Amino acid sequence: MLANTGKLAGVTLFITGASRGIGKAIALKAARDGANIVVAAKTSEPHPKLPGTIYTAAQEIEALGGKALPCIVDVRDEKQIGEAVEHAVRTFGGIDILVNNASAINLTGTLETPMKKVDLMLGINLRGTYLTSKLCLPHLLKSRNPHILNLSPPLNLNPVWFKNHTAYTMAKYGMSMCVLGMAAEFNGQVAVNALWPKTAIQTAAMEMLGGDGIAKQCRKVDIMADAAYAVLSQPTGFSGRFLIDEDILKEQGIQDFDIYAVQPGHPLLPDFFLDEEPEGLVQKMEQHGATPAFKPPSSDTPSSGGPIENTFDAIRGVINGDVVKTTQGIYQFDLSGEHGGVWFLDLKSGSGSAGRGQAPLKPDVIMSLDSADFTKMFSGQLKPTMAFMSGKLRIKGDMTLAIKLEKMMSMMNKSKL
Repeated sequence: MLANTGKLAGVTLFITGASRGIGKAIALKAARDGANIVVAAKTSEPHPKLPGTIYTAAQEIEALGGKALPCIVDVRDEKQIGEAVEHAVRTFGGIDILVNNASAINLTGTLETPMKKVDLMLGINLRGTYLTSKLCLPHLLKSRNPHILNLSPPLNLNPVWFKNHTAYTMAKYGMSMCVLGMAAEFNGQVAVNALWPKTAIQTAAMEMLGGDGIAKQCRKVDIMADAAYAVLSQPTGFSGRFLIDEDILKEQGIQDFDIYAVQPGHPLLPDFFLDEEPEGLVQKMEQHGATPAFKPPSSDTPSSGGPIENTFDAIRGVINGDVVKTTQGIYQFDLSGEHGGVWFLDLKSGSGSAGRGQAPLKPDVIMSLDSADFTKMFSGQLKPTMAFMSGKLRIKGDMTLAIKLEKMMSMMNKSKL
């Protein structure tokens, strides 16, 4: 891991969303130098599902030698941001670094995304980043080495990153456009950069999106904290860059990235907005001795019923009353390609049922994908999360139920489909 150099000693960082995850990890890294940290986040009371509050984060910061100022901040609220900025200036004498980490995510298509969710993502990701930057800039301009760091991706205009979740991509790219514009506007005065992970990072958000088993395909938040530290230690002239965590750390001499893996040696899930298609990662993973998330096709000869019917035979073999009780969802599969058609899986009624055609009741989740990819998914050759992130799988409806289905796929793989 990247060693602390003391460059952030006495420096004041204003970090949004710093009560947990990547934001807190960046705060703790800076705290080891003796930095002052403004923990600007909404969580003041313990959340039933998410760890940490602004106060527990502040305690961890101070335990490592930093100084902390916990502030209740919703980045959509101009008054709350303004008060937190002024409180920070009164307490620490100024602001040297702003880290725009707060973000909201909802991976649904245009017709399935309620405007309330669109407003939330645009309000936090785009407007919140712009507003917090605007209110911090007068103080940043007085600093000796000011930085703004947005946790946002390169501006990749490949349509594959828009077609499945246009609203989220627009909102996230809004943060990146702030980098593009402000880096030029404040050239030579304030360094403005973006940082994005090469792989999925183990956070509460990723666990929500990926469900059980996703952690082993992730890296720990430490890699983003180290990469952010490297960026924030640079002079003001280091600006206008869209940086990837692994790349910046390689430039710092880091060679062993297994130390950042949740499960060293396991294949890693590529993050959004980077054009390394999952299939192309297989060869690279094998070169480094990893077991790819995509496995070679099985040599088993399918029975005469065809691959989809064979898959549903296996599904019927694992569903039972307990599976129905813990799932409570009805799934519809709209399959295209060589073995196209509509199939259903009822895990809500009785002991469950599955077969060809429309479900007997309205489906809670509709999954659209190629029939070949459907077979690969249920046989363990294609991870559902990988299929979704690469655009092979489209999901309409309840994402929580979609995640639950992965557990049943795991059961089927153990039964050697």
